Amino acid sequence: MPISDGFARKLLPVLPDVVAAYGTPFHIYDAQGIIETYRGMVDAFRGEPYRQYFAVKALPNPVILSLLHREGSGLDCASPIELEMAARVGATGDEVVFTSNNTRLIEYRAALEAGALITFDDRSFLGKADVLPETVAFRASPNGLAAGSSLMGDPTGSKFGVPLDELPDAYREARRRGVTRFGIHGMTCANELDVDRAIRAAVDVVELGAHVAEAAGVDVEYVNVGGGLGIPYRPEDKPLSFTAYADAIVAARRRCFPRRAPRILMECGRFVTGPHGVLVTRVVNRCRKGREIVGVDASMSALMRPAMYGAYHHVSLPFARGRERSRFDVVGSLCENMDKFAIDRMLPDPREGDIALVHDTGAHGHAMGFTYNGRLRPAELMMTPGGDVVEIRRAETVDDYLATARRQPEPVLSAPAGLPDHEHEGRDQ
Repeated sequence: MPISDGFARKLLPVLPDVVAAYGTPFHIYDAQGIIETYRGMVDAFRGEPYRQYFAVKALPNPVILSLLHREGSGLDCASPIELEMAARVGATGDEVVFTSNNTRLIEYRAALEAGALITFDDRSFLGKADVLPETVAFRASPNGLAAGSSLMGDPTGSKFGVPLDELPDAYREARRRGVTRFGIHGMTCANELDVDRAIRAAVDVVELGAHVAEAAGVDVEYVNVGGGLGIPYRPEDKPLSFTAYADAIVAARRRCFPRRAPRILMECGRFVTGPHGVLVTRVVNRCRKGREIVGVDASMSALMRPAMYGAYHHVSLPFARGRERSRFDVVGSLCENMDKFAIDRMLPDPREGDIALVHDTGAHGHAMGFTYNGRLRPAELMMTPGGDVVEIRRAETVDDYLATARRQPEPVLSAPAGLPDHEHEGRDQ
């Protein structure tokens, strides 16, 4: 949906000057909006033992991660690079959750060395780990409402988590190996806006934690209800009530754990930063090809969600008010017909040079970028609480694009000496 009134009041008056001086395209984020959303989440739990771990994958920029870490947020990591980013912004020990999938031992050991809270995604890895962490948590396979998510898959088709009927045995095995502290992790939602569905999915995890604790004879010290809370991408969407969500989780925890209240952990990314970013681009072409086409100087390499998921992002021309409105496709310049930000979208008459905004790109926007066709990833800017505009990631250059390419081939494996060239060729076929 359109950016917040507060962000718009600060951004729009200076945007033409920023574009004139800096060029397009670029993503720009509202630091104040991100801070206020995070603080609202903490306030909703009103002093209960709770911690939000920002999903680094959503917006892996060190400045944003530092901003959230200073506010008290933990960081949710899924790879060694994300662990390294967390370390570089000062997040240590249980300020980090490591929840990965099909994990290599070298990755697990990095998380172990970092002192992170580690989630085991499958039982097989428990046998591969020669040393176990102080606290062991297993991720439950999608169940309940989570099992209906097209993004996560049903329990029989999902690559995530331990099947529910195997969970008690997994905890018993960890206990036999000397582990005395436990948590549980659940996959709950994916961009869920219905607060009742989100509540039911989170309560499923709390109830599952209580069941596993009793069945396996262990104490559960924390219940991680994951992330997956949605944001209103469409103008007609209504935001989810986080206060109602938090109240229901606390009530479920008190009901399911009457004697000892485990901590509640969350791993939201999109909910925290998603609404607080826009992709700024400019109209570079107008044409008709069966449909009215508006070409912009950003491509799906800067925001792939519409092409990958058919996802909706609001598009606006903030300085074109009063013009006649009609329907247009808004497209980039990649050699892919899927390179479209909007299809059949009602807009004021676009003109070459117009500034266009693609809204709600504060999560899974730049982070999912790529460089196909040599269309390089754009810069990331941030508007500070004081209204300054600062660069937090420069745009990529051709030198970045070629940085990993060898000018001359580097030897990897030499062929056995004495073989004729045609025999080398035959062995390659």
